[in-house]
Amino acid sequence: MALVLAMLLDAAFGEPKWLWDRVAHPAVLMGRAVGWLDQRLNNRTRRAGVITVAILTIGALVLGLILWAIPGIWVEVIVGAMLLAQRSLVQHVQAVADALRLSVSDGRHAVAMIVGRDVRDMDGPAVARGAIESGAENLSDGVIAPVFWFALAGLPGLLVYKVVNTADSMIGYRTEKHEAFGWAAAKLDDVLNWLPARLTALLIWCVALRRAPLASIRRDAALHRSPNAGWPEAAMAPALGVSLSGPRSYEGVMQDFAWVHADGRKDAGPNDIDAAVGILWKTWGLALLLALVITQFKGLAWWVVAVVYVIANGF
Repeated sequence: MALVLAMLLDAAFGEPKWLWDRVAHPAVLMGRAVGWLDQRLNNRTRRAGVITVAILTIGALVLGLILWAIPGIWVEVIVGAMLLAQRSLVQHVQAVADALRLSVSDGRHAVAMIVGRDVRDMDGPAVARGAIESGAENLSDGVIAPVFWFALAGLPGLLVYKVVNTADSMIGYRTEKHEAFGWAAAKLDDVLNWLPARLTALLIWCVALRRAPLASIRRDAALHRSPNAGWPEAAMAPALGVSLSGPRSYEGVMQDFAWVHADGRKDAGPNDIDAAVGILWKTWGLALLLALVITQFKGLAWWVVAVVYVIANGF
């Protein structure tokens, strides 16, 4: 029941600015821990990166076990709500649609808050695609994956997932400084997100009015440079009838990425972002229902794992 209440609390209140202006958000504290270890241990070797990830995961596991041992469920509920991001995700994605309706320039400014690509020369459809892609990917990373690990392993599982995901976002890049040092964080994050990414795609497919064959979702997911991020995108694109991904620029260099759902419309706009936000909420609602059932039937979580694994590999 703690998971269900945490999801409801996050959906209702999100990340209240008045609170996080006064105290550090847990994700910020995790980021500081990663940054501190990066400064002190990064000698640009994989060994140092493995040690760093081990320190972070053991620390998160111990903290999770301590919090989990506190009587009652409200610590679990509050910490869980802090580490879920449904409401903040849809707010950021919806902000892009609202801004894009004002002007392309406003849309670029809004989408720059949630994507890492160059936005200076984006046209309106590129801005809309960026918002939709970010929404789909972060639905997996920021909502479904934390819910999955909370359901499977309680607060320890949730904290371990979040610290690994934070480490990957900070040091898991293929730069000279982090190519070797961030290898362990990136690989472990891939492992922890493997099932949740596919579960996210399946949930999107279930709530969509337009459904592509699961085999085509699997095919399009493989076009993505990430082993996981392509799954929610590949499910979201046909649900909206638009093409996602495609060419985009990073640090001034245009990269010719493949289109996901290449037969879809290339003229995505604010209305498509609105529709994507609707799917984000419907997917959250289905995940909430699944979480409610799992809390009533404890062994069901492992059946969910088995079903998602079979579906992901069977089409």
